[in-house]
Amino acid sequence: MNWAEKIAESVMKRTPKLYEGKGYEGKWSYDYGVVLMGFSLLWKRTGDRKYFEYIRNNMDVFIGEDGRVRGYRREEYNIDHINNGKLLFLLYRETGLDKYRQAAALLRAQLATHPRTSEGAFWHKQIYPYQIWLDGLYMGAPFYLEYLLTFEGGSGLDDVTKQFILCERHTKDAETGLLYHAWDEKRVQPWCDPATGLSPNFWGRSLGWYVMALADVLELLPKKHEDYAELTRIFREVLTALRKYQDEASGVWYQIVNRGDRKGNYLEASASNMIVFAIAKGIRLGVLDAGDWQATLDTAFKGLIAEFVLETKEGWINLNKNCQVAGLGGVEERDGTFAYYISEPIITNDLKGVGAFLQACAEVEGLRESQTVGLVNL
Repeated sequence: MNWAEKIAESVMKRTPKLYEGKGYEGKWSYDYGVVLMGFSLLWKRTGDRKYFEYIRNNMDVFIGEDGRVRGYRREEYNIDHINNGKLLFLLYRETGLDKYRQAAALLRAQLATHPRTSEGAFWHKQIYPYQIWLDGLYMGAPFYLEYLLTFEGGSGLDDVTKQFILCERHTKDAETGLLYHAWDEKRVQPWCDPATGLSPNFWGRSLGWYVMALADVLELLPKKHEDYAELTRIFREVLTALRKYQDEASGVWYQIVNRGDRKGNYLEASASNMIVFAIAKGIRLGVLDAGDWQATLDTAFKGLIAEFVLETKEGWINLNKNCQVAGLGGVEERDGTFAYYISEPIITNDLKGVGAFLQACAEVEGLRESQTVGLVNL
């Protein structure tokens, strides 16, 4: 059994119902989508029905026969609430049940009226006005693109691609090539630089969300689209910047990416897995040159297993060193400082980390299989 199958088995045994996990209690939480997208990759690769049924059973708790989504409130305008919608396309294709199409249309309707910056970038949430967070690109963009391609004839794709272009324009650091966690257009948030609007640090998982989103969008976006080359450039440049900060000893990445030298910083699982996923998928799509990136990928994947994975005597996989959550502002008045990011709880088997690990393993192992087949056929 490979690592993707091992972690999937562990998830199914440990949390047969994701929504009953501690801290979730039936909430429509974006975390489920991170895990279930990993299961969708395994379903596609293996054809094993149990993976599809796990997705369906966890989604059907929320999707009513009339397409309503339990726990979802459009008026919150929370981009995170779009993420689980990515599974609706698979469910609709496989079952033909209209409730999945209706649920997808409900989420799509949010994007039609979701508040935006003056240039047209989605706010992260209604409660975070005029703010672009890297996280939001993963939550909204791949769903938006697939909906346009599936149900709207592929019109309006520019509205998806400009989300990445605007985000890079406003968050990229010229010196490191990295992207800051967030940007406030109004420059009024306590966490932002009053001159630039930027948050003060390069948070690993936010960069992970961004490169995962780009990988997923580049898989779906027609290559003839006028922004395909631009998104490819952004993808390569952000990953190249991240590679400069890959820890030499372990092969993985720190919570604050560029400050591995600072006391309190730590090697963080979710970000590292997301970056590995993006590299592997980039190679598979031909967006990254295998000759240039394969060694980086191999080192990083080996590092994931050595640094974060603990296998129990029962054969269950535990994923350690996950930042539980991190954000900016809000009622907690999170200030985005180095001290803030390293103060958030570090936990085992956080769904975001586990989901990213499953997706990374599925991509890496799928890539290895295709490379082996390619060698055999030479």
